[in-house]
Amino acid sequence: MALFIENNYSPNFDFKKRTKSSIKFIIIHYTGMKKESDAISRLLDVKSKVSCHYFIKNNGNLIRMVPESYIAWHAGKSKWKKFISLNKHSIGIEISNPGHDHGYKSFNQKQIKSLLSLIKDLKKKFNINKKNILGHSDIAPDRKKDPGEKFSWPFFAKNNIINWHNLDLSKLKRLRKNRVNKKLEQIFIKNLYKIGYCKISNLSEKKSNEILTIAFQRRYRSQLINGKIDQECYLISENVLKTK
Repeated sequence: MALFIENNYSPNFDFKKRTKSSIKFIIIHYTGMKKESDAISRLLDVKSKVSCHYFIKNNGNLIRMVPESYIAWHAGKSKWKKFISLNKHSIGIEISNPGHDHGYKSFNQKQIKSLLSLIKDLKKKFNINKKNILGHSDIAPDRKKDPGEKFSWPFFAKNNIINWHNLDLSKLKRLRKNRVNKKLEQIFIKNLYKIGYCKISNLSEKKSNEILTIAFQRRYRSQLINGKIDQECYLISENVLKTK
């Protein structure tokens, strides 16, 4: 799919250029606003202090808002593995969608096809590992839900774009809500840290674990997001760590 990209540059970026090798992540967002036009206006408004590198419209068309060689302001306070403030090391992609507060809906096929083509191009250009293609909720789980449980992570997994598990879904579903013992709960949380999720330092361990579990479920087990560790979640975490 040939990409047509319109340039409509935002003033919200760091003026100092970054090296190509410093770009290691792609972060996917939704706009979370009722109107697409309002979302675009906000990303172009100097007062908003937010921006992205690419914007995917409802019709699938792309807008380049910040050149890749500059740091856009999309991730905010964020962590993943040893990385803090992922703006420095990432390309941010905003997809037009009203989000959880304004009638969250599924992303349409034109948007998904455009995103697939865009990510393929960016992965090749910057040699980005598929384990480093993340949602905003992965890197800021205490603040963000986007792109949310209606985002088509399994579709991108089938296209070998992201890291995923290779477990049988029908067998997994039978284990849903089956509680695990304390030892396996602890292993599950350690697995989350190994995958890349980071403890939320300003919260209790119990609350941090719950929020990280919700973020994991929102991505890997979107059919049930309850913050409770069950056998299905545990097995998925084990398998994700084994996939390459």
